[in-house]
Amino acid sequence: MTMPTPIHVTVGDVVLTATLGDGPAARAFAVLLPLELTLSDYHATEKVSPLPKKLPTQGEPPGHAAVVGDITYYAPWGNLAIFYRPFGYAEGLIHLGRFDGGLAPLLQDAGPRIRIARGRSTTPR
Repeated sequence: MTMPTPIHVTVGDVVLTATLGDGPAARAFAVLLPLELTLSDYHATEKVSPLPKKLPTQGEPPGHAAVVGDITYYAPWGNLAIFYRPFGYAEGLIHLGRFDGGLAPLLQDAGPRIRIARGRSTTPR
């Protein structure tokens, strides 16, 4: 079993911490890091960005009901979706991870560029 992957998401001058899960899509996303992405707002609920390649979906649940702070992958479009407002269940939405703290106002007002990189594990060796 692989351990969850800590990541840092830089929004402007602020570095947020998050943790990726252990599913196939989350592991494949972690391999892509670091990434610099241009976000656009979608339905005043989430920030989205295309990814450089599609993530694997085999073995993942068919959908997910997103809550504030979820980092997800929308398989039909091949894009990353970060939720700053709750959203109902959506087929094809795969949970990748979650922010460790509050982010709604910061992400809602964020400029278009973010950087996502692996963080340091806090797990003792």
